[in-house]
Amino acid sequence: MKKSTIWIIAVIMGFSFLGLLLLQLNYIEEMAEMKKEQFDESVNRALYQASRNMELNETLRYLEDDVNNKERKLPQNQMSSKDSVTATHQAPSTDNQGDVYTSFEAKLKQSKPSLVPKGSILRSDSSSLSATKRNMQEIVRNRYVYQKAMLEEVVYNILYSASDKPLRQRINFKLLDQDLKAEMMNNGINIPYHFTVTTQDGREVYRCPDYVSDGEENTYSQVLFRNDPVNRMGVVKVHFPEMNNYIFSSVRFMIPSIIFTFVLLFTFIFTIVIIFRQKRYSEIKNDFINNMTHELKTPIASISLAAQMMNDKSLTKTPKMLEHLGGVINDESKRLRFLVEKVLQMSMYDRKKAVLKKKYTDLNEMVETIANSFTLRVEHTGGKVYTDIEAVDSTMFVDEMHFQNVIFNLLDNAVKYAKPEQPLDVYLKTWNTNEHLYLSIRDTGMGIKKENLKKIFEKFYRVHTGNRHDVKGFGLGLAYVKRMVDLHDGEIKVLSEYGKGTKFIIKLPVIHDEDIVD
Repeated sequence: MKKSTIWIIAVIMGFSFLGLLLLQLNYIEEMAEMKKEQFDESVNRALYQASRNMELNETLRYLEDDVNNKERKLPQNQMSSKDSVTATHQAPSTDNQGDVYTSFEAKLKQSKPSLVPKGSILRSDSSSLSATKRNMQEIVRNRYVYQKAMLEEVVYNILYSASDKPLRQRINFKLLDQDLKAEMMNNGINIPYHFTVTTQDGREVYRCPDYVSDGEENTYSQVLFRNDPVNRMGVVKVHFPEMNNYIFSSVRFMIPSIIFTFVLLFTFIFTIVIIFRQKRYSEIKNDFINNMTHELKTPIASISLAAQMMNDKSLTKTPKMLEHLGGVINDESKRLRFLVEKVLQMSMYDRKKAVLKKKYTDLNEMVETIANSFTLRVEHTGGKVYTDIEAVDSTMFVDEMHFQNVIFNLLDNAVKYAKPEQPLDVYLKTWNTNEHLYLSIRDTGMGIKKENLKKIFEKFYRVHTGNRHDVKGFGLGLAYVKRMVDLHDGEIKVLSEYGKGTKFIIKLPVIHDEDIVD
């Protein structure tokens, strides 16, 4: 599958997952807003009903007080039941026209003349039964209207007298708390709340005993005694510390869906990364096979040609020719062995645990030996190998073969990436501090661009050399170097400036003489 096709599929799938995730988040947000609106409506309805109940309770309390007061005064002014009945029947009232009224009719005529019927049921002459019935109905109806008017007058007096009292005396805060709780339960709200009662201008009158300020940013308020004068009104304020949890609980069932979506999105991204990595490794593998084939065919062809020449009886074999052919076979065999060793080195790189045969070795001696053996290759370019031995405690505990390969690989890279048609100089330096032993290898070659520095230690990675194709290799050398330095508890870093050269610095732990055990 082409890389562009993979990219298109990845983009489409990525947008699909993101769209699904955004839809879920938007759905959760809308559900939370809807739940918040329902909660607000329920709280406001509960507050309104609680305030109404409080006003009804106040009215009922004053009515009861008024009735009790009148009942206490009644025995002092009323007559006995018998005398009252006798007076009603024996002493009817009369007016200037000679009409006769009962005591109730007389009292009604005196207080509310318009409500008294024109005819009376008690006259000097006899009336028919039907006329008496009609008159009785009229009297009852007039009495009802009068009593209703009297009741309204009493209620108005009660309310106006009640509004003159301060809020603390008008409100039974315990009953208010009970009403709030009951109305909240009736509206489906069963979470803790805290409330205060204030005047209209903000002065606090009451605060519930267990009051806490958590959740005050979402406070609900309701006016108390809303039909009273403004300066006599009160305000009850309620807030819910656990309101957010209550609203969140309504959308909690969506959390698993979001988690699964994130898992799918992560799995998708991981799969895409793996696909691209595998594709990259596939390309690297093909390059590796092509390079390895080319690298191996060259020494094999040279050895094969030398062998044919030695076996060709038609050619005269002089000692000088035999020496030359033997040298070619020897050099190409070493080159072939070196290439095979490169591949075998990476098998150790892939192991989780590499078996190293460590021993105490002197770094200064190793550097001097390697510099002498590598001088011929550097001098071939017209340059030189310089050594600067400054390390005093130069003993290190390493696998000698692998650590030599580390230095050889760095020197081999310096030769590979030398400037064309220019001499190459290589500088090897050792020094140490109290805790660490250092080795630096600096060259005057092409250098490495900044964007490539972070990748040079990756397996199979090779720095591009433009249109030049004379730099051969598998991209394994520096990966092997990094692996070996790490296995020896060391560190390696690279400093380079493109066009001026590269410097590798290896840091190892110092092994003091007293630490060496025979």
